[in-house]
Parts: sequence; structure tokens; C-alpha cells
Amino acid sequence: MKRIVIAGGGAAGFFAAIECAEACAAQGQPAEVVLLERRDDFLTKVRISGGGRCNVTHACFDARALAASYPRGGRALIGPFQRFGPADTVAWFNKRGVALKTESDGRMFPTTDSSQTIVDCFLRSALDAGVELTARCGVESATQRPGGGFALTLSDGRALVCDKLLLATGGSSREAGALAQSLGHTLEPAVPSLFTFRVETPWLRALSGVTVEPVEVSVPGTRLRERGPVLATHWGLSGPAILRLSAWGARTLHGLDYRFPLHIHWLPEFTQEALCVALQERAISHPAGLVMKMPLRPLPNRLWEQLVLAAGVAPETRWGAFPRAALQRLLAQLTRTEFQVTGKSPNKAEFVTCGGVRLGEVDFKTMQSRVAPGLHLAGELLDIDGLTGGFNFQAAWTTGWLAGRALANGSPSGAAKFSHY
Repeated sequence: MKRIVIAGGGAAGFFAAIECAEACAAQGQPAEVVLLERRDDFLTKVRISGGGRCNVTHACFDARALAASYPRGGRALIGPFQRFGPADTVAWFNKRGVALKTESDGRMFPTTDSSQTIVDCFLRSALDAGVELTARCGVESATQRPGGGFALTLSDGRALVCDKLLLATGGSSREAGALAQSLGHTLEPAVPSLFTFRVETPWLRALSGVTVEPVEVSVPGTRLRERGPVLATHWGLSGPAILRLSAWGARTLHGLDYRFPLHIHWLPEFTQEALCVALQERAISHPAGLVMKMPLRPLPNRLWEQLVLAAGVAPETRWGAFPRAALQRLLAQLTRTEFQVTGKSPNKAEFVTCGGVRLGEVDFKTMQSRVAPGLHLAGELLDIDGLTGGFNFQAAWTTGWLAGRALANGSPSGAAKFSHY
């Protein structure tokens, strides 16, 4: 009986294991499918993602449009998405009794709003397919055997031989890519993506909890520019626009040691000329009104007050006595407030890294290595990362599906047991 080992009990590893075992069973050819997870539990990121709701995928059903949401790896994923995309993901979960719903921004969640639903689905499907699940046991080393297959050394001291090997070990640590590197692969350096910005400015931190939409954020001296909602936090700045900027600028911002100026245009739908006219009209129509108490909409009152003060406008200033120089300073604050970013949010398990196995070394039709026959790779171990919104999980499902089907090709599955220790 052939043995297929999957290293990594996360999103891609489980998807591949289930697909492999089910395909093998359908072919009527016995094989042993073994999934190994180094940590205490399986599917850690799935469990905590989306605030515990699990953003399963994104309702974007065109492969090329979907691929545009990946700062790294998008081009390589166009073909795979045509074979297994978000519509296939919805059908896959629906077949297993898990219904998904679409929110207004395109994110898709289980209708239960609980990631446990997804975790339970994976565990149940894997056991039903006969996958052997072993936690607290990782692959320490892997070497190719002269006649094919791999000789593995496990973290519990056991030796194990397998015919095919899938690495789905994630991308958040140096150890994650060590096995791939030992088997001849090249790793692009891993750096954080999808992070928030630390900003020390007191008045911004005083606005913690305030969301402004839409705004335009940019990093001067670079081509980085994004538009969307921004959230002020006790830490600094977060929200979709900041996360997208961090994803597209992951390597650039890492090179700046996460210390750089950040510009915000609070009303990007208005040109500077249009804003100037709006301020002047306010002075004509409400000369007795206090500048601080009459914000331009849709800016929140609290933000407007802080921008007025940051522009050096006294709280008692009225529109009718608004000096031209002060008006120009306020205009500058509205269109180009500058904050000094002094760091990023701490690394968290739910955040993404860019970097990993170089994509040119992988056949994206099968996810098989081009340098080590019989080796397959999937998930975040690859130099692929997407924006926030379900894109990273979709890449995991897609690459896991392709790898699982390829692993089963010509070699199939059998029954096994659940072994937690």
C-alpha cells in the first residue's frame, strides 16, 4: 500500500489530505494518507481567522479579477483559479453540509458565523475519508530515496518512509521552509504582510474607534497608494486601506524598517480646488459659525475638530473671521495630513507573510516540485499572499485541491485512525 504524507495541519494541508484520500477511494486503489501537525492542535489559523468567524473565501468568480487581489503570486494563480475557484469552494463546503453567506463587501462566511463550523467540517471529512491525523508530531527532516519516495525523520524520533510528500507547513517562521530548502528549493525571504501601523501622534490615538471612509493613504517617495476605510486605534492606524497598503508594500516597508511618513487625504473624492471652494462658501454662508463645530461631511466631528486644531486654528475662530492663511493650513491638513509611522503591529498568527518557495520552482498544474520529483507544495509555504477578505484562504483551498488530486493520481487511499498524540 502506498503512503502519502502531508506535513502541516492547516488550511492547505487539510484540503489536500481530504481531496487526496477521497480521490484515491474513488479510484478504488488503496493508499495510506497521513497528515502530521507539529503543534498541539490542527487548523489554528482557520479557528481564529475573521475574529472567530472564518472568512472562507471572496465572492469574486472571475479568475483574472480574483488574481488581481494577490500582491505576490497572482499571475501564477490564474490557471489554478480557473480549475478551482470561489464557486468551487462554495460547492465543496455545501456538499459537506456547510452553507456560506456573502456580505456586502464580498467576504464569504459560514452562515453560523463560527469558524468552528469549518474546523468541524475538515475534521469530520478527513476522518470519513480515512486520513490519519497526528498532532504534536512534525517532520524534522526529509531525504529523497534513490528508488523514489522519501525517508522522513519525525519530531517524536520515529522514521517513516513515504511514496509522496506534500509540504503545507505555512510561511510564518524560518522553520516552515526549512524542509523545502533541504530538498533543493529556493526561498524568497519571509516578511510580514497585512499589518497595522504604529503612529505616536497623540491626537490620532485620542480618536481610537473612529472610522473614516473613504480616505486615500500614500507613502511619499514610493508608488504605494490605496483608497478605502481607515480606522484610528489606540495603536495608530488600521482598516482596509492600511492593510492593503501594507500588503502591496510589504517588502518596501520592511526595507524602511517600518519607519516612514504617511500621507492621508481625508476627502479624496474632492479635488483641492473643490475643497477650497467649499471652505470659502462656508465662510460666506455661515460667517457666525465656529469653524471647529461645523465639519465638512462626511468627516466625523471628532476628526474635524482635531484637524482644525492641527492646522493651528483657534477653537473660538468663526468662519466669517477665518484668515486666508489659516484656511490654507486647514486645506493642507484635509488633503495631506502627515503622520510618522514608527512601527507595525506585532506579528500575530492570523496575519500573513509574503515570501516562501520561489514560484518558478513549482508546476502550478499539479503543485509538484520541479526540483524534487514526488514532492508537492501548497498554501502559504509558497511565495503567495493575498489581500484581506478571504483571498489567502482561497489560495490555500486552490493549491491544496490541486496538490491533493495530483497526489492521488495513480496512487490511492485507505482507512486510518485519528491519533491526537
